[in-house]
Amino acid sequence: MALQATPYKVELNLTDLDRGIYENLRFTVARHPSETEERLAVRLIAYALWYDPQLAFGRGLSDVDEPALWEKSLDDRVLHWIEVGQPDADRMTWCSRRAERFSLVAYGSLRVWQTRVLDSVRNLKNLSVVAVDQPALENLARDLPRSLSWSVMISDGELFVTDERGQHEIPLEWLAGER
Repeated sequence: MALQATPYKVELNLTDLDRGIYENLRFTVARHPSETEERLAVRLIAYALWYDPQLAFGRGLSDVDEPALWEKSLDDRVLHWIEVGQPDADRMTWCSRRAERFSLVAYGSLRVWQTRVLDSVRNLKNLSVVAVDQPALENLARDLPRSLSWSVMISDGELFVTDERGQHEIPLEWLAGER
């Protein structure tokens, strides 16, 4: 018997002062059986960072031909492909060729990955990579409730998430490109 995805109800109050976006969003996101709470939290952070009304969650882990998130045009062109984690150089190159913009939210221990992978793909013209501070991410993702209520504020490149446990500053480091 195959394991089922776990649905999470999300209420996201997004205040992005850098881009002038103020939205109250409600949606359901599925967590793949092999997906960690950290990865789910990173997908939600990516959604907030690059929010657009056309931005949607892809099948990600269920389908390697889809990203974690993507924004498509009305004629089905991929405008923005967003991955999370530490993909290899071949995957990053493959993804960047399928979209006008390619962004990555990297997390975990990144030192070796930066040297072996990121340095080899810095020449991709449409690439943006941001690293999420691992201890802050672990704290935010610990024991995620199935019904999430996050207030996310982005100001001067700083990201803050407020949930039922309080406010979390999520340090971001831009490793390539920009938002």
